[in-house]
Amino acid sequence: MPDWNKKISVIIPAYNIEDLLEKCVSSVAKQDYPAELMEIIVVDDGSTDGTGKKADELAARYGNVSVIHKKNGGSSSARNVGIDAATGDYLGFVDSDDFVSHDMYRLLVDAAVRHDADMVQISRDEISEDGKRLPDVVTPPDAEVVVDPLEHFRTLLMHTGDASFCTKLTKRSLFTEEMRFPEGELNEDFYLMIFMLQKVNRLVILPDQCYHVFYRTGSNSRKKAEDKDYFPSVFTDIVRNADVALKLVNGCCPDLTPVAERFGFVQRLDYLLHIPTSRMTRNNAFYMDVVSNIRKNRGKILGNRYLTSKQKLYLLILSIAPGFVRKTHARIKGL
Repeated sequence: MPDWNKKISVIIPAYNIEDLLEKCVSSVAKQDYPAELMEIIVVDDGSTDGTGKKADELAARYGNVSVIHKKNGGSSSARNVGIDAATGDYLGFVDSDDFVSHDMYRLLVDAAVRHDADMVQISRDEISEDGKRLPDVVTPPDAEVVVDPLEHFRTLLMHTGDASFCTKLTKRSLFTEEMRFPEGELNEDFYLMIFMLQKVNRLVILPDQCYHVFYRTGSNSRKKAEDKDYFPSVFTDIVRNADVALKLVNGCCPDLTPVAERFGFVQRLDYLLHIPTSRMTRNNAFYMDVVSNIRKNRGKILGNRYLTSKQKLYLLILSIAPGFVRKTHARIKGL
């Protein structure tokens, strides 16, 4: 192993995840990167099960694992507390229901050092509850690639890039007081990423799929199949963040405006395709605002060269009578 001296801090927010926490933390603690250069911070976010106790047991087992117990405040709050405590040159994050390959952080640090990069990214795969490999959400590159941050921003707006901080190592110096995860919202990685990319010198993306997402039904951003009226708040957050992205683009990189507009239309389409029909009512102000936005921008939708014909068709049909269209579709599908 090269003579590195880069210390990394890996932050693991944990909330009521007793059964999966050991697999997650152990996968980080058993890296083939020097233990003395790895600081693992588990943030128990006010768990009401045995998560806090399990975290303390893991800290006793692994010398480089520490635990912070705090009142419940959400994933962003837990991450921000971890950032405040971290001392590494680079920061990484792992969601407590996921796990990583044994060589992930060695590969990331190697790329960071070779390219003097502020941010490095590994590729990921997704695994279902029954252990099956799911289709890739983000296609890994064929080989290591150095990416301009503005180009990565563009891939995020085109839904081909990875906004997750969990697949990345990022220089701790970039996490200033202004650069923190927004608390009280989901889709927090995208929000912080689009602002932080303006500070990044370069991003290196590795093809190795070393971060393993465990697709756990019923987590914050995933719909519970047995609850037809359940609507994860992530679908409202992605619309709000699309508007934040468009405002940012208009100010810093107006050439990307059509791409950012396309992003906003697709996020609203996603919202309308997932909201339960029982919530598609006139007294739902957010829903009505989504529909109004699409209706007043029909011309832009038709003229946007980044939208597919299918996306344009769906948007236009839903803009006419969204509730009727969704209910008819549900009847046809027997839902």
